[in-house]
Amino acid sequence: MDLLVSRGSRFGGLVLLLVGSGCSLVGSRETTNAVLFPEPDVELRPKTVRFEPLHGVFMTPPTSTGRVDELLASPVMRDPEFREAVDDWIQYWENAARPWFPEFLHRMSIFEEMVDSVLAARDLPESLRYLPLIESGYNPRARSYASAVGMWQFMPGTAREHGMTVAAFVDERRNPFKSTDAAADYLSSLYRRFESWFLALAAYNGGPNRAQRILRQNARLEHPSDSLFWALRRHWPRETREFVPKLVGAIIVAQDLEGHGYEPPEPGLPFRYTAVNVPEATTLDVLAQAAESEEDEIRWLNPELFRGFTPPGEIYELRVPEGQGEIFALNYAAIPEGERMTVVEHSVGQGETLSHISVKYGISVRDLQAANPGVRPRYLRVGMRLTVPILLNR
Repeated sequence: MDLLVSRGSRFGGLVLLLVGSGCSLVGSRETTNAVLFPEPDVELRPKTVRFEPLHGVFMTPPTSTGRVDELLASPVMRDPEFREAVDDWIQYWENAARPWFPEFLHRMSIFEEMVDSVLAARDLPESLRYLPLIESGYNPRARSYASAVGMWQFMPGTAREHGMTVAAFVDERRNPFKSTDAAADYLSSLYRRFESWFLALAAYNGGPNRAQRILRQNARLEHPSDSLFWALRRHWPRETREFVPKLVGAIIVAQDLEGHGYEPPEPGLPFRYTAVNVPEATTLDVLAQAAESEEDEIRWLNPELFRGFTPPGEIYELRVPEGQGEIFALNYAAIPEGERMTVVEHSVGQGETLSHISVKYGISVRDLQAANPGVRPRYLRVGMRLTVPILLNR
């Protein structure tokens, strides 16, 4: 046994750790001295954890029920190198992220009640409420360079696998309710597959197939654990390697804002609405008029309608300001059908194809076809009028 004495970090004071001499990872080209920590000595009798927490954030379970948060109770929290990585991210959230972190927290206050309830219903660690904070700043409209979208940053294929629509007019990755349900299901399935929250989060960030491949190539005979994630850190892509320390750093700062130089932001109003049915394609300005509200409010309540109108050819469930359902129904019925869309119409010219028209307006042929389901591309006629799914004056 070696006795490691770690210097105090921003997690807390001096910590003593008894560790083994290291392990060799099967399939790796090198031998690493990273330690595979045993599972934490946790006793669930009166809902208490027997090992001493390392930071104030771990002293009080983040749940009101007293349930031990399995993510924050990980034994890897004791690893000096992991704590050093977390300290780097604490500095990031304190300094580089200062211009936008308060806005992240403000948006979190709008959705946290809903997110907490979904996590509790799935019996997931409540600390996962901070995952959208680092993924998107709790912005339903966020889009990454890799085309991940929404609060939980789903890729299109993964979103569809978990029941969300990603189509020409509706992208439910932007829907905070459906995406949160899907994220909870996805995280649950990843935890069942990898048996470790650190590995589950690595799979969430970098993809489960990549995570499985790294485990198979470098630690085929090792039992999945949080410690294994950290022991294999040199094999993960950089973003994935930093993902868990980044999350823990954000949790530490968010749970002690004043201690990290922030004033608590003004809480936002909870996301409240009334659901109504829209029978045909209608632009958001017209819907706002019917709801006697502002167009920006309708956009905020329905971020999945990224084209600015409800999809053609179907009845769509729209969210309007709470209590405005009845007046919406009366006003909408009074709007003539020909005045429910304020989009561009294109008159087909000589020699034009759908490809020509889509390039002209900067949209895809698929979206143009979806907006004109009765049009057959090979039978376009000069003078035929097509609906182009972009808004006027937007």
